[in-house]
Amino acid sequence: MASPLATSGAPFGRMLTAMVTPFTADRALDVDRVQRLAAYLVDEQKNDGLVVSGTTGESPTTSDAEKDLLLRAVLEAVGDRATVVAGVGTNDTAHSIELARAAEQAGAHGLLLVTPYYSKPPQEGLYHHFTSVADSTGLPAMLYDIPGRTGTKIDVGTLIRLALHPRIAAVKDAKGDFFASSQVMLASDLAFYSGDDALNLPWLSVGAVGFVSVVGHVVGAQLADMIGRHRAGDVRGALELHRRLLPVVAGIMTRTQGAIMVKAALDLIGQQGGPLRLPLVEATEQEFAVLRADLVAGGVKLTD
Repeated sequence: MASPLATSGAPFGRMLTAMVTPFTADRALDVDRVQRLAAYLVDEQKNDGLVVSGTTGESPTTSDAEKDLLLRAVLEAVGDRATVVAGVGTNDTAHSIELARAAEQAGAHGLLLVTPYYSKPPQEGLYHHFTSVADSTGLPAMLYDIPGRTGTKIDVGTLIRLALHPRIAAVKDAKGDFFASSQVMLASDLAFYSGDDALNLPWLSVGAVGFVSVVGHVVGAQLADMIGRHRAGDVRGALELHRRLLPVVAGIMTRTQGAIMVKAALDLIGQQGGPLRLPLVEATEQEFAVLRADLVAGGVKLTD
């Protein structure tokens, strides 16, 4: 299924949030809350895309059946007005292919393929892993380069080779090597998305087309405004937004694990992301207090 908002320069839209997965009190998938959160992110936080079953969505602890149900629920809620990208990357190529085909069958607009983790494959292994998954469906793919979690980076030469594949369209970069990524952008048509909220504005300055954000759960509208201002040449206005949002980024992304804090942030604004599944745990009272102060400092309106 084609994305409703893809353009030649930004194949998955521009402002995407890596969406949490809401659970019930007994930690079952909360489909109703999933759909309400998706609608909130698109309609109120001005996201033109959502990533489901990423790490922020606690994908390591959801089953394949839950991933399918989650994706279908989000597509039903917002699939006519936002790009819905399914996280299908694992460290098992055959399993990733199964998930990719299931996502295509469900109606996903694109795939997010994280670098295989823990096993540390060589660059040739990365190349064949990504192309094998990309070959398995007709969907465009976004590679996810996050060596701090996977243990392996995607080298410049490998990315340039991968860019030749007709369905590998973009990179979500959480590597933060602007020089390496600039080399890739110069030598290919890959669209780069910031995958690190602390570096969103710097990424725009070197040619990124948008963000795949975590803090977009609470300040997505401001991030969309930042992208719009920068694209219109209002660099000073984009910088002002960047600085204004620094406390929010600090509160969600630097205090403890991001999924923990963004679910806490959703609670503080009345959106209720629900509990987390082990090995993740809920924010402590002290973490909630610090987060509350961070969000207020960043101009986020709380419900209490």
